[in-house]
Amino acid sequence: MVLQDFYDGKEFEAYTFFGAHKENNRIVFRTYAPNAVSISVIGSFNEWHGEAMTQIDRSGVFVYESDKAVFGDLYKYKIEYSDGNVVDHCDPYGFGMELRPAHASVVTDISGYKWHDDEWMKRRTRNFNMPMSIYELHLGSWRTNPENQNGWYSYSEIADELISYVKKNGFTHIEFLPLSEHPADESWGYQNTGFYSPTSRYGNAKQLMELVDKAHADNIGVIMDFVPVHFAIDGYGLNYYDGSDLYNLPPGDVGNSEWGTLNFNHSRGETACYIQSCANYWLKEYHFDGIRMDAISRAIYWRGDPDRGVNQKAVDFISSMNVGLHQRHPDAMLIAEDSTSYLKVTAPAEYGGLGFDYKWDMGWMNDTLNYFRCSPQQRVEKYFDLVFSMEYFFKEHFILSFSHDEVVHGKATIIQKMWGDYEKKFPQARALYMYMFSHPGKKLNFMGNEIAQFREWDEKREQDWELLRYPLHDSFHRYFSDLNHLYLTYEELYKNEFNNYNFRWLESYASDKSVYVFEVGLDERKIISAFNFSDNDYPDYRFNAAGKRKLTELISSDYDIYSGSTTRKNEAVEVKYNEKEDFSSVSVHLPPFTGIMYLSENIFE
Repeated sequence: MVLQDFYDGKEFEAYTFFGAHKENNRIVFRTYAPNAVSISVIGSFNEWHGEAMTQIDRSGVFVYESDKAVFGDLYKYKIEYSDGNVVDHCDPYGFGMELRPAHASVVTDISGYKWHDDEWMKRRTRNFNMPMSIYELHLGSWRTNPENQNGWYSYSEIADELISYVKKNGFTHIEFLPLSEHPADESWGYQNTGFYSPTSRYGNAKQLMELVDKAHADNIGVIMDFVPVHFAIDGYGLNYYDGSDLYNLPPGDVGNSEWGTLNFNHSRGETACYIQSCANYWLKEYHFDGIRMDAISRAIYWRGDPDRGVNQKAVDFISSMNVGLHQRHPDAMLIAEDSTSYLKVTAPAEYGGLGFDYKWDMGWMNDTLNYFRCSPQQRVEKYFDLVFSMEYFFKEHFILSFSHDEVVHGKATIIQKMWGDYEKKFPQARALYMYMFSHPGKKLNFMGNEIAQFREWDEKREQDWELLRYPLHDSFHRYFSDLNHLYLTYEELYKNEFNNYNFRWLESYASDKSVYVFEVGLDERKIISAFNFSDNDYPDYRFNAAGKRKLTELISSDYDIYSGSTTRKNEAVEVKYNEKEDFSSVSVHLPPFTGIMYLSENIFE
């Protein structure tokens, strides 16, 4: 590594130099602490008696070579500050850590795993013009292990069952909440102390590699949730690492986050290298197919507040990092969680953008869920809230997300958010999900959404799988899986979805009826989706479609197999062609709280 590149914020593989590495049959420890008076390595290999590290030419880099340390040994850095305090820290670049509350780093070999995913990696893309339905999950609470005192399965133990479930239900990708080491279970991994360390809750580095490898063998992509904005305040981590604010903005109005964590100082080259090298590390060493970056709004604006202004140094860093990551991994996805209206989040950096491939559509999520909370009478007034999504959709590459954030902290789960009593919630939730899967944009759902879970997510409990013994939940699960597989089957639902010619409203002014109809597709075949979000029955609802069309019903959220009231029939949809004006008048039955999808094909004579 060229140290000047590190100082200048240009290095993307700082982890290959810093940390603990085996070189010439010795373990070489290196850490960067320019303001430290002295540093010693303490560990299980020297009975926790300090061995002094040497600073290289006032570079801020301290090094120690050990012929006693081996892979698996525990270690810390004992750092003496200029004020006389001495604090033990874990290694910022450590590849493994102890289970909380212990916090020693682990000398870890990340080079020995034999990958079997060459074919997957060769044909991997960023999924433009391809279906992408993401299953977001917290690994420790998807399933719990009765034989583990904490209830956790290891990466290896859970791999086969998880991948089989995801594949069977039609998802294309798994997205894990952060798997880097964190001290508090209730932070879900968003408050890190070991950015380079796969959390020891579920095993070690090679077990995580095995999980990703197995997913690729079953054609399932894997996305890693990553936190480039802030870090845990714990004194053994990055906080006051060398006796100074080395990694963070100084404490104060913008130095601390709303979560009680410390905000990274993105304007410092060494800190920039630490973060971007970490993102590169997960993509390169673990073969993750994408990085979802958390809380990007807090990087764009000071404390995420547009009124405080743009944090230009952080914006420049994010843009530069994304350029570097795309250069090194042109087929890996970079995804932003950003709740603001900041422009060009998914535009390339050379055109003034942040360089992400996708952005979560938080506006669509909020407007949609607020609409479904309303009574049928209130939906008349809220009608155009659903139309609004297509006013801005083509400004970015969006992922429609019903994530973990929507099913915790008193917000209620997706099914619980639906208006009405228990039984009325199910048909509305089925219609909601058809709206989601037919609307342009990639899809993301948090675990439990697919089984209509009523209980809010709790990281200490596994999902309520016993619900599948009840017909309403079992049929809902079947419906969700069928939607996913239909989405995979019909390319009209995802091909050219970010082209503004791909979408057309066929009914967007029926506020008195709460009916919406739209079509997607550029060619002779299109998908038409019709929705009745009211509690009224419309036996003969009519809308027009351009050209001479043949319509075939693909799926209805009201089928009796999904606990609805409609028996599926293989009958032609009534279509009357107006030759003079070249349009087809379509008549359909729209039961209350129902969505129906049709394959629409041109007829040429």
